[in-house]
Amino acid sequence: MKNLKLKVARAEYDISQDELAKRVGVTRQTIGMIEAGKFNPSLQLCIAICKALGKTLNDLFWEENSNEKI
Repeated sequence: MKNLKLKVARAEYDISQDELAKRVGVTRQTIGMIEAGKFNPSLQLCIAICKALGKTLNDLFWEENSNEKI
């Protein structure tokens, strides 16, 4: 599943994939793969991305399922 939340958050700060990658210590390809839903990042990387973008884990990585009933 694509991570559009990450892409939108990155756009809000006008940060390229390359710039975000440099800030969190990974390659641009890694950020691109996370956004495309082709890579499942470690918790450590998720936290680093959140800190770099001023967001929480819930903001960027929590998948909401509106069809789920509690």
